[in-house]
Amino acid sequence: MDTLIFADGACSGNPGPGGWGAVICFPDGTIEEMGGRNPSTTNNRMELVAVLRALENVRETRGGLEILTDSLYVLHGITQWVFAWRNREWKTAEGADVQNPDLWKALLSEVAHRRQHEDPKIKWSYVKGHAGIPGNERVDEIAVSFSKMNAVPNGLYHGPLLRYFVAIHDLPEARGIPELRPDRFRKPGDAPKPAGYLSLVNGVAEVHPDWKSCEARVKGRPGAKFKKAMNAQEASAIWREWGVGNPPPLPGKD
Repeated sequence: MDTLIFADGACSGNPGPGGWGAVICFPDGTIEEMGGRNPSTTNNRMELVAVLRALENVRETRGGLEILTDSLYVLHGITQWVFAWRNREWKTAEGADVQNPDLWKALLSEVAHRRQHEDPKIKWSYVKGHAGIPGNERVDEIAVSFSKMNAVPNGLYHGPLLRYFVAIHDLPEARGIPELRPDRFRKPGDAPKPAGYLSLVNGVAEVHPDWKSCEARVKGRPGAKFKKAMNAQEASAIWREWGVGNPPPLPGKD
């Protein structure tokens, strides 16, 4: 039997007071609930802390492990983004500092610890939030209670599965990680999306719809130039600065 972990975070204000919650179902049929609070934090940090504290708790528990969360930030981060961030010395593709590097590094360390003990690869699973999934509802309840400094309903449980008041094994069949929409984490007030990315390599100008395609063209090319343009006017100014005549149009522009 695999170890089962539900984890979630909550925050009032983002940044603001936050809390995290986790429920661990051990192979021997023991349930352990966990939770904590931070007076000034973010929702993303609390979601990461929930998973990290649970992993620390099961560090010496061998065998398979499934972690279930409704946080796409955690799931896409640990299965996709974190390896590129580490290779770029904790910079994003555009050169900005990665957020929460301390927690990502700690999380990678816990994953590596399990690999060193030849445990099966961790199964990272997605569950939809506020969809009536008992384990997810419970960790959300714990996290919100800590964020608001309220008493956790029924207290933090530690005891046998047979006496647990949550149907922890009532799981959806489909638990795959959804594809990430480009605008998934954008909120009102976020910085607007660039109109395009400009590159100049050996005197040849090109426009790219995203940073990935721009980076592929300029990476490792001596003397290459690249910049993002938020609008057509900014693009024109960049082309003039680079001495480019008759430049290609921005995506979607004539």
